[in-house]
Amino acid sequence: MTKQISVAVLTNETGAHLGAYFSALKEIDAVKDVFLSDPSHKQVELARSELGSKLNEVYDKPEDLLQSEHPDLALITMEARQAPQTINLALEHGSHVFSEKPACLSVAQFEPLVQKAESKHLDLSLALANRTNPEIQFAKSLIEAGTLGKIYGVEMTLLADQTRLTNPAYHKSWYAQQDRAGGGFLSWLGIHWLDLSMYLTGSSITDVSGFTALVGGQPMSVEDAAALSFRYAGGFLGTLTAGYFMNRGYQSMIKIWGSKGWLEMVPFEERHLEWTLNHNGKKFRFEKPVEPRGYTPAVRKAVQAAAGHGTPLLTSRESLRIIRTIYAFYDAAKSGKAQTISQD
Repeated sequence: MTKQISVAVLTNETGAHLGAYFSALKEIDAVKDVFLSDPSHKQVELARSELGSKLNEVYDKPEDLLQSEHPDLALITMEARQAPQTINLALEHGSHVFSEKPACLSVAQFEPLVQKAESKHLDLSLALANRTNPEIQFAKSLIEAGTLGKIYGVEMTLLADQTRLTNPAYHKSWYAQQDRAGGGFLSWLGIHWLDLSMYLTGSSITDVSGFTALVGGQPMSVEDAAALSFRYAGGFLGTLTAGYFMNRGYQSMIKIWGSKGWLEMVPFEERHLEWTLNHNGKKFRFEKPVEPRGYTPAVRKAVQAAAGHGTPLLTSRESLRIIRTIYAFYDAAKSGKAQTISQD
């Protein structure tokens, strides 16, 4: 029988994706109890409706919850400016952490948290849920098996809607403010594709350069567009075009070339994965189910790891790696100079 654990949801009025997180915790059998900390009390009704009897207690302060309940896992979702202090509290009280990204405003804020997690033998995992998607797992297995041969290059696109940025309420939200979010499109959405590129190829990004812009002209202090180029530890190069360009919906693409073939994923056009071998023009398509995907399998992986069964969605070092990559790019865009990323 799988060990059951207790989970704390530490959030407030700015918490993102709570509906998906509560739904996941309700569905996962290994979650015995859920405790909620929400000083605003704006998320309590949603928690009760989604979690039902699994919601055990509601607290005003995260420190009171952690001290009273000693949860096995803390699921933290709040703005980047507020997250480091709460992550530190959870680690101090011995909880594994699964946190909404970007979870900090700088590497200097995040690195000590990783060091603390490692010193306490705890996981600090960012919620980069696309890793669990079936086509991602299959593509990773192809690359690990050497099907594509030596990796030559990576090209990625991730675009979302500009429409959301025109809402006056968005202008007042933390997502639109540099001192609360740390960054814009890249730290909120582009972070997923950068992480996937390293996860799929098994190679860290070592050097970054590029530009940011506010192409839509909205009253925000963060970027709505970014163009990146980067070098991987494996010696190959990559690019990412990212931004809020669409009227609605998403466009995305991940393409990886190798000496024996290439693969391409275009999930929002329902071409979740295609690949070729020996560059002969014949295409193979991923025909297996593309569900489950999203937050439920990602949260399940975090729960299982906290229960002592399996590995976390991201290790603490992988979480630090993507934070270093994101903020190195912001440094490159600000300075106009390529940045080398620490690999310790």
